[in-house]
Amino acid sequence: MTNDNDIIRESIRAAERFSEIFERHIEVVSAYVARRVGPAASDDIVSETFLIAFRKRRHFDLDRTSALPWLMGIATKVLSQHRRAQAQHWRVLQAAFAHSDPIAPDDHDRSSAQLDAAEAIERLYPRIAALSTRDREVLFLHAWGDLTYEQIATALRIPVGTVRSRLSRIRAKLAAPPPSPEADHAPRPATTHIRLAEKEIIHGHP
Repeated sequence: MTNDNDIIRESIRAAERFSEIFERHIEVVSAYVARRVGPAASDDIVSETFLIAFRKRRHFDLDRTSALPWLMGIATKVLSQHRRAQAQHWRVLQAAFAHSDPIAPDDHDRSSAQLDAAEAIERLYPRIAALSTRDREVLFLHAWGDLTYEQIATALRIPVGTVRSRLSRIRAKLAAPPPSPEADHAPRPATTHIRLAEKEIIHGHP
């Protein structure tokens, strides 16, 4: 299969070739952006991301075989310009968690996996929201964009060592035990699935 750098090189002469980059990466970029701002606001941001990529394709590092880290970096910059949409999405999530009704044990309308994931996100939400913007970008690219340390470094144009140190700091913050209520010092029980979901976010991939 033709590498992305070859397609981008050819697209400089034949612009229509760039559509192959769009087709290859639109699904991953769209999923990442939707998680950051919600599906309602994602289409415009994704469109803007690929438009910028097309206009700046001459500046792509042709030594790199994949354009995905480059596209994720552009998407991250576009997202930073749409902070209002991101903030609104986070407020909606927070409100949903705060006002959600208790789930009955016999409620079969939602799968157990969905319930476990929702509870894991609810428990980690305050800590993620408290992270700095720079740290959240690294975390989201790693956990939601599924990028490697090296790809994150490329996307954000920072050294790999900086990515490692930020993720280490993030994991320490997310893994720290919450303060126990004075009336109850026992840890909150968690199902195996919830612990696994938290482990995936906190510890990332090997």
